[in-house]
Amino acid sequence: MNQLRRLLASTCLLVALSPAWSAGFDEAVKPLVIGETLTIKSQAVGESRRINVYLPAGYAQAPKERWPVLYMPDGGLAEDFLHVAGLLQVSAANLTMRPFILVGIENTERRRDLTGPTEQASDRKIAPRVGGSAAFRQFIREELMPAVQARYRTTQERAIIGESLAGLFVVETWVLEPALFDTYIALDPSLWWNKEGLIATAAQTLKTRPASVKPALLVASSSEPTILEPARRFAELLTQAKAAHWKLLPLPDETHMTVYHPAALIAVRQLFKPAKP
Repeated sequence: MNQLRRLLASTCLLVALSPAWSAGFDEAVKPLVIGETLTIKSQAVGESRRINVYLPAGYAQAPKERWPVLYMPDGGLAEDFLHVAGLLQVSAANLTMRPFILVGIENTERRRDLTGPTEQASDRKIAPRVGGSAAFRQFIREELMPAVQARYRTTQERAIIGESLAGLFVVETWVLEPALFDTYIALDPSLWWNKEGLIATAAQTLKTRPASVKPALLVASSSEPTILEPARRFAELLTQAKAAHWKLLPLPDETHMTVYHPAALIAVRQLFKPAKP
């Protein structure tokens, strides 16, 4: 994960909320509210999780209207939630995408939740615990999604976006449980995990995937060789398997540190275009 991006987001948030900045102004400092934050107790992962929610403009003023939902791992305020919420806000306002509710899942043990099992000793060195993606997916499916649907006015359309290890989780979910979301956006996914074992798994699952299950998948890749080469091999597999509704988006001018925002902008514009009048 981009540690610099997290640090900058944390610093900006602290500065924005600092009482010292009220000096010389006529009013006391007031919170700057961009959404809602809640917690949910999860049996699947055995802990409480913080969830951050951005509601599209007009949500409160349209009590009979419903919106699709974009779920995102790495969804903490010091992670990627703020810049993705801003992207959705601006893109909906300039009519380059449909409005979405954004549901950000804040991390506790990121490398545990976003990785599948691995047989590689080098993979297991990245964190005390890895390989918890199945439990994390169960949390999203059985606990988070029902809670979101009960609290907010949602349609049945669901999408997910993630970068790096979160991108790996997005692709893994597309491979193992494709009907869970309608749209999958994987930015610089860490397909190198488990010696590219997920690509081998995909080769098997695609052979038996029902023809009626056709979720959209966009995989964006920066110029990083460790990311780009597995992404190309994955794309070759999808071509050979004649998989439907997928796209590889190479971004050669971006690095792993810079790819998220430009890739996400392209993705939402291509996948969530407003309906034509």
